[in-house]
Amino acid sequence: MEDAVCAFQLAQLAHTHRDRKWGSWPTSSSGRPTTCPGRPTRVKSILASLFLLSTLPVPSSATARKLAALVHQQPLILKYHNGPLLKGNLTLNLLWYGHFSPSQRSIIVDFLQSFNSPNAPPPSAASWWETTQKYKGGASTLVLGTQILDENYSLGKSLTTSQIIALASKAPHVNSINVVLTAADVAVDGFCMSRCGTHGSGFSNPKDKQSKFAYAWVGNPVSQCPGQCAWPFHQPIYGPQTPPLVAPNGDVGVDGMVINLATVLAGTVTNPFNDGYFQGPATAPLEAVTACTGIFGSGAYPGYAGSVLVDKATGASYNANGANGRRFLLPAMWDPQTSTCKTLV
Repeated sequence: MEDAVCAFQLAQLAHTHRDRKWGSWPTSSSGRPTTCPGRPTRVKSILASLFLLSTLPVPSSATARKLAALVHQQPLILKYHNGPLLKGNLTLNLLWYGHFSPSQRSIIVDFLQSFNSPNAPPPSAASWWETTQKYKGGASTLVLGTQILDENYSLGKSLTTSQIIALASKAPHVNSINVVLTAADVAVDGFCMSRCGTHGSGFSNPKDKQSKFAYAWVGNPVSQCPGQCAWPFHQPIYGPQTPPLVAPNGDVGVDGMVINLATVLAGTVTNPFNDGYFQGPATAPLEAVTACTGIFGSGAYPGYAGSVLVDKATGASYNANGANGRRFLLPAMWDPQTSTCKTLV
């Protein structure tokens, strides 16, 4: 039984850490997986078994759903750690680093404006964002603010986290979230290896505690790691090689950025300073969306995004309508009222 539990935990980890923070397995100080402590031999054996299982033919979706139905789902709890959340009216300032075409920028801008487009037909991006109201403190209303273009790569094409924060600090700080978006030819520390985007906080003046601001970063993965950071619009490099979904706006990289941007923005307002809502260690938290990894529609399971809507004319997959007739695919978000991962469809 203990080996079965260990195998289940390892399989669960393999799925959980495949998400937006891709490839990061929890480890102890010795570097071993924290699951099944003190049993490295069995861990190796189980990992080998899991690898062999991964090479077997993939069961039909009907079979997988029947198997999933046999597993009792425990409530998912994100503990509130009593810190401040970002609530009220917030300005989203964008810094475009590197080359983005006008059509690429318009996809991102329309997505962000969709949070305040209540007239979009259901299911809508606005209703997706409304789930953040269920966290303590009420609504977080996002309004687009300043946009800065840095098309000349002022800091080069390989950026560190501190440089991302420096770029974010160029925009206004008061009641704002400053978002850095890096182009497809820009490398960022940890990009593709352990993350597709991130959020955090910085100080425009380290000596002034009042200069603290929230920031987020997302990169275009289309040429560096579409299998990690643009799934399900690209086949994953591991796991079942099911056909990718068709990107709703015709741009695999930018439609992937929308998923990652949705992920980090939800994390920013519900856990801006590492003492809000999350599960696990503060240094590697599971947050509002990362706790619901890989789920886009009902019936989702590892390797299958779930049942989503499909445009009959283009074949594009989506689950949210937005501003200016746009459609997007948005990830599930943890609902604190039901302690479940909530999807739009």
